[in-house]
Amino acid sequence: MKHFAFLLFLLSFTACTEEEVRSDAYGNFEAITTTVSAEANGRLLQLDVEEGQLLPAGKLIGLVDTTQLHLQRVQLQAQLRTFGKQVRTAAPDIAIYEDQKRNLIRERDRTKKLIAAKAATSRQLDELNGQIEVVNRQIAAARAKTSEANRAVLSGRGPVAAQIDVLTNQINKAYVRNPIRGTVMTKMAETSEIVGVGSPLYRIANADTLILRAYAGSVQLQRARIGQEVEVLIDAGAEAYDRLTGTISWIADRAEFTPKTIQTKEERTNLVYAIKVAVPNPVGRLKLGMPAEVNFGGADAGAGEETKKR
Repeated sequence: MKHFAFLLFLLSFTACTEEEVRSDAYGNFEAITTTVSAEANGRLLQLDVEEGQLLPAGKLIGLVDTTQLHLQRVQLQAQLRTFGKQVRTAAPDIAIYEDQKRNLIRERDRTKKLIAAKAATSRQLDELNGQIEVVNRQIAAARAKTSEANRAVLSGRGPVAAQIDVLTNQINKAYVRNPIRGTVMTKMAETSEIVGVGSPLYRIANADTLILRAYAGSVQLQRARIGQEVEVLIDAGAEAYDRLTGTISWIADRAEFTPKTIQTKEERTNLVYAIKVAVPNPVGRLKLGMPAEVNFGGADAGAGEETKKR
């Protein structure tokens, strides 16, 4: 009987030493997705994306038909060129006045000599000077009139040039460029479909950094703060774990019931807080939906790879 009691004690002690060491939070990886939408109206002539495809930032992957916009711009450019032909010059009118002025100056100089020889009167000289002044005013008036007419013509160039800029901007928006480096999650449009401004074309996710949405109890959460580096554990076989480093980017301000995907049915009735941990994924090992665990206290807070048990 004593041997049996001693055996029960040993079994109880062994069970206590192998008691499960729990992490601070549990969750699954997800990604921040960006929905790329059309910025132009028309038929989708090209959309070179496939689900699962890795796209670099800035790559041209689509085009919406720009034929109508192009024709409108050509029409406005032709209209803009006509303004140059409508611009007048005062040179022909002024040339006539300049000839009259030179003739009057020669007559005035001759009259001065005649006055010196007492063959002409000062009144004749005054009349010639007056005529020269009139011609000078006519020249100035011709220049002012031409300048005013040209201003009226050229004032119409501004609005037309602005319309050309608007059309150019609309044409540029018809070219669909991938905004971020990432993996195409969902393709939402096909070539030859009619799209409008705001029509979703595809959804892409940044594959370089994944977000671990995990859930922790209020006690564990007391050791967590935004911006804190934490230890992230992912499965590496039946009993082992790989350790990664992540950064807490968000902590919920309200508790919620544990999601159904977490732990046992009894644990799902507990109130927990959601957190988000940004985890770098440079080699693409992390996958969407992959489970992971979080330790807020760093490497010493969790159990070793060899001793930690589910």
